[in-house]
Amino acid sequence: MSLLSDLVNFNLSECTDKIIAEYIWIGGSGIDIRSKARSLPGPVSDLSKLPKWNYDGSSTGQAPGEDSEVIIYPQAIFKDPFRRGNNILVLCDCYTPSGDPIPTNKRYNAAKIFDHPDLQAEEPWYGIEQEYALLQKNVKWPLGWPLGGYPGPQGPYYCGVGADKAFGRDIVDAHYKACLYAGINITGVNGEVMPGQWEFQVGPSVGIAASDEVWIARYILERITEIAGVVLSFDPVPIQGDWNGAGAHTNYRKKAKDTSRTGGQLRTWTRTLLHP
Repeated sequence: MSLLSDLVNFNLSECTDKIIAEYIWIGGSGIDIRSKARSLPGPVSDLSKLPKWNYDGSSTGQAPGEDSEVIIYPQAIFKDPFRRGNNILVLCDCYTPSGDPIPTNKRYNAAKIFDHPDLQAEEPWYGIEQEYALLQKNVKWPLGWPLGGYPGPQGPYYCGVGADKAFGRDIVDAHYKACLYAGINITGVNGEVMPGQWEFQVGPSVGIAASDEVWIARYILERITEIAGVVLSFDPVPIQGDWNGAGAHTNYRKKAKDTSRTGGQLRTWTRTLLHP
């Protein structure tokens, strides 16, 4: 295990100019996150220097088996908090080999709207509040809950402190710091109403960068819970009964005072991007 840990934390810059780029995209369900890694000859900070790549869409619910190739286009670069150094996370969206966006590529049309000059003049600011639950791996029951039973009623858990109120704070804090390292504009975290439930906030971020940052923050959280052996749930109703649900609340502010038709489209696409 010591050797494995040494290799995982090995600083590649000591022996090679090559870096690892983790290409990340949204799968066929609209909420599942997929990724795979590739080597690049050196550090990259310019999107135009990143190659397109491909994957088997029949394995993600995004293409038929007889014509399964999907092409991923890099759209945003973040620092990799897991491999560190010059290694990067690359958020991508998905296209057919002929260059058409596949049906699950919601970012394509959203980007066209965000690029509209009228919307750029409005300077749309977003603050996203992402709630989630942490579940025990083998039983899919919230972290900190007695197996087959329930904790005390809601009340003391929201922003709570203490071993009997806050479950999974180490995961939450690791995620917070990893997002800051990656360059995500994460602005805070807090315990939520249901025990084992937490929230992080991203923003204010301008335009489509807000959804890009939220998706990468979700990816980083998935990776951290993977390491911790805990299951991450964005289920809006993770537990039936008198327990708090989860969502991604969207706060929106624009510079212009009028409400244009394009602005209405903007809000619609924001909801689509964040709440499939």
